[in-house]
Amino acid sequence: MKNPLNILEVLKSIRKRIPLILLLMITFIAASGAISYTLMKPVYQASTQILINQNDAAAQEFTTQDINTNLQLISTYNLIIKSKVILNDVIAELNLDETHQSLNDKIAVSNVENTQVITIDVTDPTMENAVLIANTTASIFEEKIPDLMKVDNVKILASAEVPPVPAPIKPDPVMNMLIGAVLGLLFGAGLSILIDQLNTTVRTEEDIEEIPGLQVLGIVSRVTDLKNDKKAEESYRGREMEPYVEQEKIQPASSAKIGGTY
Repeated sequence: MKNPLNILEVLKSIRKRIPLILLLMITFIAASGAISYTLMKPVYQASTQILINQNDAAAQEFTTQDINTNLQLISTYNLIIKSKVILNDVIAELNLDETHQSLNDKIAVSNVENTQVITIDVTDPTMENAVLIANTTASIFEEKIPDLMKVDNVKILASAEVPPVPAPIKPDPVMNMLIGAVLGLLFGAGLSILIDQLNTTVRTEEDIEEIPGLQVLGIVSRVTDLKNDKKAEESYRGREMEPYVEQEKIQPASSAKIGGTY
């Protein structure tokens, strides 16, 4: 019966069911925290940096074209690092229970813009394996690049290390619980609006006016209001009668006292 585009009615529906919305938010937060801490496995990340050196001749005559050439070379190196030529050797050397594709999914190669540094990021359920895979990949790439590209310009700049207290990069319980709170809020608000829209009970004058052929002829006050008015009226009358009651109490007492004097 209500107009679904009436924002005031929507806000009233949400306001009436704030306890329900809060309950759903708490439920979603608790579920997100429980899943993050118990069901989701932690994932760790290790990073190794590789430096792409320039030869002396290129350093003497360094032009814009050389910059573009180096950037293209780094892009080529990014693809070579994740190729079967490198990753199959990593699997064989570490005796990993991995395929080329599964190991490829764990490795991300990137470089900072306009730099000659390549970063190899490896994710794994254990920090030790992530460090081992990152360092082995960089080492094998350094060994094979002279044969593949006929240049010897790769050097490991910083090897990955296991920190004293490894911290997983995911899951992030706090972020997951914040997302759960937002989802609980949205779900609760949507549920409140849906319940209100599905309720066909006539509750207001506007509901009656929206029914074709019906008009509002009068309004009957609530029974609770009449009771309250009756109680208020009786209380007021009681306060009005208090002076007369006091006088009635005083008058017999005075008469008895006067009679006792004779």
